[in-house]
Amino acid sequence: MKRLNKHSLTTSARGMGTVEVVIIIAILVALALAFRNALTGYASSVMDYVFDEGKVVGQI
Repeated sequence: MKRLNKHSLTTSARGMGTVEVVIIIAILVALALAFRNALTGYASSVMDYVFDEGKVVGQI
């Protein structure tokens, strides 16, 4: 029978990578939701500038 060390149950770091990734993803989603209006406005202005007939496409 395998002998349990009292430190083996408390110092296991097997799942730390997964927990850290989940926390980082949650923070990124929260930031995206908080700045949703600013991000969509910025993306819209970039698309308008790039696909405007006279500015970028006309210079090529």
